[in-house]
Amino acid sequence: MLINEYLTPKRIVEELDKYIIGQDQAKRCVAIALRNRWRRQQISGDIKGEIMPNNIILIGPTGIGKTEIARRISRLTNAPFIKVEASKFTEVGYVGRDVESMVRELMNYAVSQVREAMIEEVRPEAEKNATEMILDILLPRSKKMKQNANNTDTPEYERYLRSREKMRKKLLSGSLDEKEIEVEPETDNLPSFEIFPGPGLELLDFDLSEMFSNIFQGKGTPRKIKTTVHTAWKRNVENEINRLISKDKLVETAKIAVEENGIIFIDEIDKIANTDKQVGIDVSRSGVQRDLLPIVEGSKVPTKYGMIDTSHILFIAAGAFNTAKPSDLIPELQGRFPIRVELNSLTQKDFERILTEPENSLTKQYQAIFRSEGVELKFMPEAIREIARFAALANEKMEDIGARRLHTVMNKLLDDFLFEMPSETLKSVKITKKMVTEHLSPVIESEDLSRFIL
Repeated sequence: MLINEYLTPKRIVEELDKYIIGQDQAKRCVAIALRNRWRRQQISGDIKGEIMPNNIILIGPTGIGKTEIARRISRLTNAPFIKVEASKFTEVGYVGRDVESMVRELMNYAVSQVREAMIEEVRPEAEKNATEMILDILLPRSKKMKQNANNTDTPEYERYLRSREKMRKKLLSGSLDEKEIEVEPETDNLPSFEIFPGPGLELLDFDLSEMFSNIFQGKGTPRKIKTTVHTAWKRNVENEINRLISKDKLVETAKIAVEENGIIFIDEIDKIANTDKQVGIDVSRSGVQRDLLPIVEGSKVPTKYGMIDTSHILFIAAGAFNTAKPSDLIPELQGRFPIRVELNSLTQKDFERILTEPENSLTKQYQAIFRSEGVELKFMPEAIREIARFAALANEKMEDIGARRLHTVMNKLLDDFLFEMPSETLKSVKITKKMVTEHLSPVIESEDLSRFIL
């Protein structure tokens, strides 16, 4: 999971440009921060541990790409990534989530991510072993062959191998999927239990199924059960995957991924900033900041997989900072976010580009949705400009929610078609400027309607 050496800052920005319009300064900052992690990993000696990540605060209104930038760089580097809301945390001693839970959550995600990668590595071997197990059931060796296991030159053994190969071809072709066979029941076929941890219980690490299997071990010999070949094969594949994946290696790999490449995106950090110094409920905001400080500075956080060092995790914080300012955060926390980038509000021109340029643009998404019903959707260039104009106008008249306004505008525009599909008479839809104006003008012009609908 190390950052690719060819992922230079310029290339990172190029990749981000495919999905995010504008915000060049923010892209530049995160690209440098990412590359610095790779640069640090190339350094040897004690100084390697002294190089701290350049944590970033992204400042700007909602819907302008703050979260998307963080999410895209995590996908780009295949790094463990989680998004948390600072407003959800409470000071130690209050009921609620403590800030250390973000590290435990990141580690849990990394374990799942690494396990998925390991599954892909061992799956061919697991499937091969599972196939051999099914063949042993479908075509068991005779007692004589078992007694002379080392003698493989007999005519009987050669006939057995030929029959086994024929059976293997049938098995792999799927023609035996519904055939019933008898298999040993699962040893841990016991009721499953799930614990929903409360505050402080995330550290408990015990397996109730394993505990009960130990208790009931040896309580009589289980009888064989009947199942289909396909079901038995799938079960054997899962069992082989679990056998081939080393739990110790899994945890160690995930731990390295978190400590070296982990990214935590803390949204709404402005909600825990003190805008005034009055005594009251806002005191807990400072408490959350004080609890957050050691994690961002670098400390050991206990998890059920062991201690996790947060010294080199990259923290990207974001907030609108409408009422608060970054300087309202406690000075120590400000110092741990040395890079501040103010993102720009989106203009009509930006909306036009957002509607057409990104690989996941809204117009392309709706065209795919319409295509699923056999309808071809086309947007005329002047219609795109009109949609962008209405979105920008709505943001001016009401709260500025950035590019998210495009979702409401597009949904209002295409609502009738989305409801009518599928239709035998509707095979293609062309969105024109006139159509956009007819659908959106009444809503925008009415103050009451626009507030409720857009």
